[in-house]
Amino acid sequence: MAARVLNVNVGVLGHIDSGKTALARALSTTGSTAAFDRAPQSRARGITLDLGFSCLRTALPPQLGPGPGELQFTLVDCPGHASLIRTIIGGAQIIDLMMLVIDVTKGMQTQSAECLVIGQIACQKMVVVLNKIDLLPEGKRQSAIEKMTKKMQKTLENTKFSECPIVAVAAKPGGPEAPESENPLGISELIEVLKSQAYLPSRDPSGHFLMAVDHCFSIKGQGTVMTGTILSGSVSLGDNVEIPALKVTKRVKSMQMFHTPVTYAMQGDRVGVCVTQFDPKVLERGLICTPDSLQTIHAAIISLKKIQYFRGALQTKAKFHITVGHETVMGRVMFFSPDPANFNEEIQENVFDFEKDYLYQEEYLSKDSVSSEENKENDEAEVQLPKQQWALLEFEKPVTCPKLCLVIGSKLDTDIHANICRLAFHGVLLQGMEDKNYTETFLPKLKVYKRKHKEGQVERVMDDYSVIGRSLFKKETNIQIFVGLKVKLSTGEDGIIDGGFGQSGKFKIRIPDGLKPDTKTVLTAASKKKSKGGKGDMTKEDENSKNDSAQPVTISLIFKRYIFDTQKKMIQS
Repeated sequence: MAARVLNVNVGVLGHIDSGKTALARALSTTGSTAAFDRAPQSRARGITLDLGFSCLRTALPPQLGPGPGELQFTLVDCPGHASLIRTIIGGAQIIDLMMLVIDVTKGMQTQSAECLVIGQIACQKMVVVLNKIDLLPEGKRQSAIEKMTKKMQKTLENTKFSECPIVAVAAKPGGPEAPESENPLGISELIEVLKSQAYLPSRDPSGHFLMAVDHCFSIKGQGTVMTGTILSGSVSLGDNVEIPALKVTKRVKSMQMFHTPVTYAMQGDRVGVCVTQFDPKVLERGLICTPDSLQTIHAAIISLKKIQYFRGALQTKAKFHITVGHETVMGRVMFFSPDPANFNEEIQENVFDFEKDYLYQEEYLSKDSVSSEENKENDEAEVQLPKQQWALLEFEKPVTCPKLCLVIGSKLDTDIHANICRLAFHGVLLQGMEDKNYTETFLPKLKVYKRKHKEGQVERVMDDYSVIGRSLFKKETNIQIFVGLKVKLSTGEDGIIDGGFGQSGKFKIRIPDGLKPDTKTVLTAASKKKSKGGKGDMTKEDENSKNDSAQPVTISLIFKRYIFDTQKKMIQS
């Protein structure tokens, strides 16, 4: 019986030029030499790991169970930064352990901070690697390492990685040009730390098969091979798999793992899958899955959280780079929150309730954002924030992704050298919209409303139970649609809009309980003042200032309107 091989996927992340690739190379070289006494170049031919993936094999540590076996670390070296975001998020479900590589001479840099953010979203465990210690003068090396270690501990103290190990190495002493004879420093210590951090990852073979493909090539006479990592479910010889990007289904002819033919692979495994022939050039990267298990969506509702290091507000109608599953596309956002009365209500995780009303927000509500509409009215009040917020994402082109996948919004067009975090928010996709005409077929079900507050003035009294109002509507407004809505006078009376009055936007209000005597007195006095001025000798400005000095009685109209309601009905509670 073959010895068991446990695979642990390790993401190698860090700022550009921190030495990630050199570290991956040093680890896989050391690991391969130590474990197999051979260089990685002499690996068996066949389905090999793609560029950016290398592996290190070592004996199974005691904490991972009794019996013989090997521990394989698949090192995922994340190169350019935009692709780092795509790679890590795409494989977030299967990165078990993260190595954050820091240039010891520079410390935390912009991208290191972004990598840390991605790690907090996507990974459970982390090891910090202080690289390039060979650049520190030998006499001061130890104290410089200790100083940087303390700095890193301070940076990590409020994150979930506050207790993570910090290891100092020189992956490629002398830099890229140095001869290969220069031995790396600290690599064997790092391997021991990685072994101590390794754990039995949670793997679930049930559910739909989904695999992130990162390399595709053909073998003459055999078929086309796709290599990648299984994100969910499992696959067996003879299964049919769909390639959604090509809209085709293919049969699995053979598979290899660790250069060994296999008949079955499951979540977390890195595998090469050979299917019936197709042109490999049409699928560089992408997803393959159980037929009909993925959705291609034009818009989505997500639950989300703002990333604390992102500076500035998250504005409704703004455009972001949205990474969904394994794709990154441009998308426009609209933020909304629970009804203010339900801000403190516990929200069921990963479920969206279409029966509830939601309040439209001009921006994501956070402590540093402008107060929500409710708080604007009372600046003294402490800003109350909802426990959960959501966004409607509308994509510029359709996206194929699994349900409940991770979503990250970024501003990747920000200058890469600017010292700011480009990751803005992260969340979970709760509901995708597959219909191209979702604005007509789907959005009307989404009960997001805006609160409207209009103010006008009472112009004059008609009788004890009715007044004429002005300045609430424009001349061209169809007042008929407002008939029956309730209003409140600043003197306390409740009224109902009864209809238009004349052609200038004035309207009649019925007061069911009648005007108070005081209100009548104020309004009668204002009317007399107005009429005393004569008809032809008063300019418009004079008239307005006279009315103002008489402290006019104001009319308040408050209603809500559902923004996706095609009939644009006005609702009052």
